[in-house]
Amino acid sequence: MEEKIIDGKLVASEIKAKITAEINNIKLNNYRTPKLCVIQVGDNPASSTYIKNKKIACEKVGILFNLLKYPATITEQELIEHIITLNNDPNVDGILVQLPLPDHIDTNKIIDAIDVLKDVDGFSAHVLGNLMINKTKVVPATPKGIMSLFNYYNIDLVGQHVVIVGRSNIVGKPLANLTINAHATVTVCHSKTNNLSYYTKQADILVMAVGKPKMLTKEMIKENVIIIDVGTNRDENNKLCGDVDFDDVYSKVKMISPVPGGVGPMTIASLLENIMHLYELHNK
Repeated sequence: MEEKIIDGKLVASEIKAKITAEINNIKLNNYRTPKLCVIQVGDNPASSTYIKNKKIACEKVGILFNLLKYPATITEQELIEHIITLNNDPNVDGILVQLPLPDHIDTNKIIDAIDVLKDVDGFSAHVLGNLMINKTKVVPATPKGIMSLFNYYNIDLVGQHVVIVGRSNIVGKPLANLTINAHATVTVCHSKTNNLSYYTKQADILVMAVGKPKMLTKEMIKENVIIIDVGTNRDENNKLCGDVDFDDVYSKVKMISPVPGGVGPMTIASLLENIMHLYELHNK
């Protein structure tokens, strides 16, 4: 069974080990330690869990982590002013605003307030524009992690038909650009796509990122497809599962990333890589 599994935990652990070694070297040379600041507005339980995971990951590799919590009643302008303070702090390498934000705050305005050289999430219009023309190393963490999996497992995208189901600004759209830059032929599907299985059956490489538990079944794919499952859902038994019915499709696939243990660990590892890249830029 292992020969078909795209093991995100394994690849992420190797990335983290490399970063730990880099930070140990930084400390040995008495240089400033890389630092990430995370902003949380309100007390969304899911956000708190994501932040806790990021904190643990940072601390394990030696990156300094600072959480700034603000009440859900904070004004848009107040939040922007806090971000500007962090922009001007030479000891801060990455700024991350945990989403979602309260309805009265314009998310795009907040993201674009972050200094481009500190935008560790890579969600700003500037970074995404540079991604389109293949001119940035800072890439939204989930698509970056997926590309790292392709690289680790020697999955050549040249000339392959990559079908991405999901068009979010965080996963689908950036990943479409990354795979185009890697010379794949790319189709992006979404909730308004008619006859979805017509497209999924054509995929040499299929990325599922829609947030619907076990929606992809073996009738919707061709033999020997490579599947990347980005979904994080709960099934009828409250068990963690992806957008793909793993047990149903397994016999038909060439390779597949599981949930959990596939894309999830890579997202955190890729965020750490982004912090290190921004740190290098600040210390050139």
